[in-house]
Amino acid sequence: MESRELRYFVAVAEELHFGRAAERLGIAQPPLSRAIQQLERRLGVDLLERTSRAVTLTEAGSVLLREGRAALDAVEAADRRTRRAAKPHPGLVLVTKAGSAGELLARLLDAYAADPSAVTVDVQLCGVGEQERMLRDGRADVALLHLPFDSTLGFDTEELHTENQLAILPRGHELLSRPHVKMADVTDLPGLPLPRWPDRVGVYTDGPGPKVRDTAQLYQLIALGRAAAVLPESCRTHLRSDLAAVPVLDAPKVTTVIAWPPHSRSQALAALVRTATLL
Repeated sequence: MESRELRYFVAVAEELHFGRAAERLGIAQPPLSRAIQQLERRLGVDLLERTSRAVTLTEAGSVLLREGRAALDAVEAADRRTRRAAKPHPGLVLVTKAGSAGELLARLLDAYAADPSAVTVDVQLCGVGEQERMLRDGRADVALLHLPFDSTLGFDTEELHTENQLAILPRGHELLSRPHVKMADVTDLPGLPLPRWPDRVGVYTDGPGPKVRDTAQLYQLIALGRAAAVLPESCRTHLRSDLAAVPVLDAPKVTTVIAWPPHSRSQALAALVRTATLL
């Protein structure tokens, strides 16, 4: 298979619509349809089920979507990391979710900067779930990920910190008078639904909660009385004055890990990881 064919198929599989996929790829629909048909003939399998109303993935198509994403990410990662390594003074790109692990990240950067061999670390803050994709496709060399929410499949990792979670509510809410709550107390609050986050391809789950992409947007919705949230306790340091938090006893613990590609031979990356494990 050619990478072009994989890009075409992944676009159709994610959009489940040939017209939208063609627009996304910047090509006409007829050559896109022919390319997918040619790919199916070469593989000897049906990847898509087409009707006059819908396009759906077959089991084989679901497998190729998963494998195709990984393959395209690997190609993009090779391109980006090769170009970055050729720069006169290559540094490291570290990505983390905006609004998370702020204190941990600050301590890591300060400790690493004290190393005489330290290189420049470009910190990029992203939306929920984006740091994993940026690490896979080479936009980042290393990432801070959060279990159980992010996937570490295919990465080398070291655990850095584990914490409990809090319910974030508008200040003055009646639940804040309690010393702690349980998940059942916050999952069905009248008028305060839990938010819906996008997955790695930007698709939101179904549900009554508002669509959010970052904590700043979420905090605004909570302050307006339109949502509630359950977040790691480290977020307490960033809470606005019109929000408050209460511990959630039975919420899953969140573990922050530092993750990097297993094939990396970067001495600078190894030094950064070693520094992180010593914090």
